[in-house]
Amino acid sequence: MKANPDVIAQAATNWRKHQWPAVEAMQAATSITRAHQLLVGRIDAVLAPLALNFSRFEVLALLFFTKTGQMPLGKIGDRLQVHPASVTNTVTRLTKDGFVKRVAHPSDGRTTLAVLTVKGRHRVEKAAAVLGEIQFGVSGLKQPAAREVTEAIAGLRQAAGDFD
Repeated sequence: MKANPDVIAQAATNWRKHQWPAVEAMQAATSITRAHQLLVGRIDAVLAPLALNFSRFEVLALLFFTKTGQMPLGKIGDRLQVHPASVTNTVTRLTKDGFVKRVAHPSDGRTTLAVLTVKGRHRVEKAAAVLGEIQFGVSGLKQPAAREVTEAIAGLRQAAGDFD
């Protein structure tokens, strides 16, 4: 069986060989992108038997954490930092599966609320337990390293204006 080389390290060697700039930055950006792909793949794999993926889980969790179990679709997009079309698609799938229902806002006819159903509440709790079992896919990182990664990426996000 052929060993898998670290293609990001190989890319860095090529960047240095050709004297391209920002080798370490390229490695960091590429590593973060690849880690994202790996994590979403692991998370989606364990959520699939629950008829969920990470996006659907995020919406259910967001609704679960509200006092009333409901939120306007636009606010869901704002909180999860996703495009309104993505929210609509995700809520449509959750509605078809009976985890969420759409309800007209009682005082704003232009607004639709996503409301967590009892089935959705049970499903998100089960999904959270499953994700806890796999440590959200980062089981290869010990607690101090996980905190360090979080802090380093928070610095990147803050510098990019993601939060104050």
